[in-house]
Amino acid sequence: MVTWQARSRRKPTGARLKPFCRKRKRELGREPTRTRLGEESKKIIRTRGGNRKIKLVSSQYANVTNPKTGKTKKVKIIDVEENPANIDFSRRGVITRGAIINTEAGRARVTSRPGQTGVINAVLIQEK
Repeated sequence: MVTWQARSRRKPTGARLKPFCRKRKRELGREPTRTRLGEESKKIIRTRGGNRKIKLVSSQYANVTNPKTGKTKKVKIIDVEENPANIDFSRRGVITRGAIINTEAGRARVTSRPGQTGVINAVLIQEK
């Protein structure tokens, strides 16, 4: 099944809208990448205009910045503690922007969008 990001066929009242055109390639959507813990794996996808999106399928490491010192280190991720985007994501270990991850350096909040940028960047919340 294909995901479409086109105009709804219904009004907020429930009445039907008459379509003025058929589906267009520009309205094409894709399934979200649910980044998980594991050996590093990436997918490169061609987007509109010939640009590229690097989708991070799985990763073991994150670039963690310590706000007190301003230094960034590549640190191993131990587990996903919580994910405010979806309750189910924390149980399944899905990493999205805003997720709290437990790393070797301490607890950190993810600031990047791994499903679109291909890298996990985080800011340290609590040091070990």
